[in-house]
Amino acid sequence: MGFRPRGRFNVSGHGAKRGFGGGGGNRGRGYGGRRPRPNLDIADFIARAQQSIDSGVSEEKVGRFENFELHSQLLGNIRSLGYEQPTPIQDKTIPVIMEGKDLVGLANTGTGKTASFLIPLINRLAHDPKHKALIMAPTRELAMQIEAALRSLKPGFKIWSVLCIGGTSMYRQLQELRRPYEVVIGTPGRLKDLAGQGALDLSGCRTVVLDEVDRMMDMGFLPDMRELLGMLPDQKQSLFFSATLSGKIHSLATTFMKDPVTVSVKTQEVTGLVEQSVMRVRESDKLDRLLELLMSKEYEKVLVFGRTKRGVKELMFKLRDRGVRAESIHGNKSQNYRKQALQAFRSNMVNVLVATDVAARGLDVADITHVINYDMPETYDDYVHRIGRTGRAGRKGIAVTFVAG
Repeated sequence: MGFRPRGRFNVSGHGAKRGFGGGGGNRGRGYGGRRPRPNLDIADFIARAQQSIDSGVSEEKVGRFENFELHSQLLGNIRSLGYEQPTPIQDKTIPVIMEGKDLVGLANTGTGKTASFLIPLINRLAHDPKHKALIMAPTRELAMQIEAALRSLKPGFKIWSVLCIGGTSMYRQLQELRRPYEVVIGTPGRLKDLAGQGALDLSGCRTVVLDEVDRMMDMGFLPDMRELLGMLPDQKQSLFFSATLSGKIHSLATTFMKDPVTVSVKTQEVTGLVEQSVMRVRESDKLDRLLELLMSKEYEKVLVFGRTKRGVKELMFKLRDRGVRAESIHGNKSQNYRKQALQAFRSNMVNVLVATDVAARGLDVADITHVINYDMPETYDDYVHRIGRTGRAGRKGIAVTFVAG
């Protein structure tokens, strides 16, 4: 492992221009309406994140993709994508999944877990074209990224997938479900709607994947998840992936899984490449302080987190009025709008994306230079996932949190 700078905890007062030492639909509870708990201690959040960094990660020895006895075409696809060896979560889970066992995989985002279930699934479909699979994800963006990963791994195979998410045409999804398909990828709310209309038949699905189970539960999807799992056949392979293993997840696994193998890969919650900072700001001064930061040339690609859908929308327009190239995404936006906004952000047509926690997970943009918590996160997990959008792909990132003071 190369050198990794340690995270720093900087605090600035009202008059400081910089917060870091002078440098530079889903259904369910919904993201926009949550209110943070009173008296949250951001210093504790940062200290806990720093402890995660300081604890380090032991370098785990992993094998090679050739050791998994994969279909030659699939192995070639993996090589063409530039993957030389599996990540620890892939190395530990792929053999278990290929043996047909149920699995609970515990790993943070960004560890390669998507490929850890897609690779053995594609391998299974290569040998059993009649096999069908259901993949559930908490957000539209994550579902879209899973489908994109599937497309990148399936060249040379006749594998058809249907993406079933809210904010997009129900009619189109109904039409696609009438054609032959092997994989359905979707969010619980839309999947339940389609199943309720009789358009989605889950009785033939032999593999079910629940990705980021903890987030789906946080969003209030547990009843939908239970109902959908109840529509699946008894003889199936169930794969649950989560960052944590709560009592509710354990109960769900006990109800719908058979002797699952639990695989846990210890990783840092926060990369050492993220420099964490705090800026104490009066509520009336927040917009001005944000603009000062955004005017600095090093703020090349910035993700700004707000608490409510309405607040995010209003902040975007205020930034635009002051000449900032900004877009926004939140739960009330149509999927087409969210897709266009993300594409504009990725392609640098806009350099600021204002978002609710809908972007805290499932948003994969490698070159975000800064994350700004304009509104305080509700929980430590929310904080970790927000700042984890920067400091990726070996690049240094900076996370600034506005605190009333």
